[in-house]
This record gives sequence, structure tokens and C-alpha cells, in this order.
Amino acid sequence: MSRYPDAFIREIPKTDLHVHLDGSLRLPSLIEMAREGGTNLPSYTEEGMRELVFKESYADLPEYLEGFAYTCAVLRDLENLERAAYELAMDNIEEGVCYIEPRFAPQLLMDNRGLTMERVLAAVDKGLGRAKAEFNARPEVGEGGLPPFDYGIIACAMRMFGGSGYSPYYDAFFALHGESAPAEVIRMAAAEVARGVVRIRDELGIPIVGFDIAGQEAGHPAGQFREAFDFVHENFMHKTVHAGEAYGAESIFQAITDLHADRLGHGYFLFDVDKVADPGIADKREYVDRLANFIADRRVTIEVCLTSNLQTNPWLTDVRDHSLGRMLERRLSTTLCTDNRLVSNTTVSKEIRLAVENFDIGPKALKNMIVYGFKRSFYPGPYAEKRDYVRRLITRYEAVAEKYGVNADSE
Repeated sequence: MSRYPDAFIREIPKTDLHVHLDGSLRLPSLIEMAREGGTNLPSYTEEGMRELVFKESYADLPEYLEGFAYTCAVLRDLENLERAAYELAMDNIEEGVCYIEPRFAPQLLMDNRGLTMERVLAAVDKGLGRAKAEFNARPEVGEGGLPPFDYGIIACAMRMFGGSGYSPYYDAFFALHGESAPAEVIRMAAAEVARGVVRIRDELGIPIVGFDIAGQEAGHPAGQFREAFDFVHENFMHKTVHAGEAYGAESIFQAITDLHADRLGHGYFLFDVDKVADPGIADKREYVDRLANFIADRRVTIEVCLTSNLQTNPWLTDVRDHSLGRMLERRLSTTLCTDNRLVSNTTVSKEIRLAVENFDIGPKALKNMIVYGFKRSFYPGPYAEKRDYVRRLITRYEAVAEKYGVNADSE
């Protein structure tokens, strides 16, 4: 019998700091949106879409990403965007997740028919806000009861896009800069997104709490996007960076030093010395060791996505070989995340169960992982308010642990 009952995992307050909105739609909703909007799908049944697109396992990262063509297509609609955001929040609420930071690239959803960056972000905020208001109005939420639900939005720039097919916005952006090298166009596009989300946060009050760079990591170094991240940094916006998902320690180092990363998305290849490519690094093992110590000392939190990493790295056949084990040994700050609830067919509760069943995570270590999620969140309110919120959630965690006979402070 597991020392952590399913009911315990379901009831403890949780976070999801790394969840892509466009990878986390409800499958029935996606099918319904596609039917109503005329989007072609390979199947219009849940079984068919699970078999053909959203699978239990994938051959590689490109196959994993194929489903986003369908989700982004249906999300180029304000009503669908609001609905998807609302449903994502409610799905999290129903499994005891109290705080989420959905991320997405608004520029992938913009078009020349009126879908501006402002309207895209406002629609997502409206959906999340509606779920928050509904849940927090329940009589069981409040002092002595369930913790309130809250959220922040993370906007993503893209590491790469081509001349056609990524989105109407990117198609036009690429066409308008035909005299520039592709890498320069991509860099300019990232800086444009950075300026846009800071302005929208400040002018409209939308809780855009963080900035990220997503997309193919290998071949698109973090340092290329320094201008965009310098801008959000100078405007007091938090930064999280996809790093170490498909590239190694050097990418993680660049994310921290060049892009001012407060958190790291994935960090899977942190300890892989074979991924260190710079010939100027004489002792690769020492480089990795020092980087891990640096991350630990700075308490840079790693957003770990176990199921997603298993699916995008076919050679990783046993979750126990995931680098989470070494992260825990080195006492790195980690939090468990879904990445994509639909594409990976997972939930926060599933990710926690996968971790505790395959790694040596005692009650104190589990509590720390859960609490790190709240403490290292980019909470949208003042710091004093965040401290009170975290304290309430710790109290709730300890009460649930006592209810199920889990000594939350034991090793």
C-alpha cells in the first residue's frame, strides 16, 4: 500500500507552474470547437483522436507537437479561447490545484481579422477570472475551509518560426522582413512580443506575471533572445525559460545568465555531460557540477514534467532514470508540472503519483516540492499578500496530511 493515498494527493493544495494552454484543452471541447468552426481533424471521436494524435507514447518530439496544429487552429476564436481558459482552470480546481500559471504564445493565435494581442490575452484572462470567481464564491472556500484559487498568465515568445504555416501573424511578420536573415526576424519578433505584453499588463491590468521562450531549443540558443528578456527584466516581469529540455547544461547556463531566468522549464539534461558541446569547456563534469551548485544556491526552481519528458525522449524508457532523482539528491528546488494536460494525457495528481512511486520522496521532501510551487510562483499580488496566501496553503497541506496520517515533517 502506498504511503500516500490517492485521496491525500487529490486533497493537498497544489500548483501547476508549467502548463501550456494550447496543449491542455478538453478533448471533447476541441472536437466540438473544430466541428463548429470548420477545422479539419483526422477524427471527430475521442477514441480516434487518442489513437491518431494525442497518444500514450510518441516516436519523438515532432510527433508530440503535431497536435498543436489542431489546438491552435480552434483557439483563433475569442469565445473558444475564453472557454478553454475557463475549462483549464476548472479542471485544475476539481483536482485540488489552487494556483496555475497557464502559458501560451498569443502571437500564434493572432490574425488580421481582429484577433489582436490585447484581445487574445483579455479572452484568456476572462475565462480564468470567471473560474476563479465561481470557485472562490463557494461557501466552503475561505477562512478555515478550502484555499481560494488564483492564477497568473505567462506569455511565450518563440525560438523559431518559418515563412509560412506557423500562424497568420508570423506569416505576415516574416513577409514584412524579407531583407533580414531568419534568425534576425525571429529575434525581432520575440522583442515585439516582450514590448506588447509589458504594455498590456500595465495598461489593461491583465495579470501577465511572466515571460518565456518556447519552441525548438537545439540550434536556437537562449542568448539570441537577450533583447526581449532584458526588456521584460527592466520592466519587472518574472522570467521562466524552456532550457535543458532538448539541449544541455550550456542552454541552462545561458537561460540564467543571459535571460535572467527565475525558473527553468524542464531542465532534464542538466546532468548530461555528453550534451556539453563547447570545446572551450575542458572539464565537462566539473562544469555540470558547478552549474548544479549554482542553481541550488540561487534557489532557481526547476519545473519538472515527467510524463512529457518520457514521451519526447524515446530512449528514456524508465521514469526512474529521469534526472529528477539527481535533482532531489542535490537538493535542487523542484516542482512537479503537467506541461500539456491533453497532449500528455496527464494531471498534476498523476505527476505527483508518478514521482512518489518511482523516487525516494519522503513526506518532508514531498511537502517541500509542493510548497516550492507556491513560494516560487509569480503570484500577481503584493509580496505581503503572497506570503499570507502561501501560509494558508501550508496550513491546509498540514491539515490534510494529518487527516491521512502522513507526518509532513518526517524524512
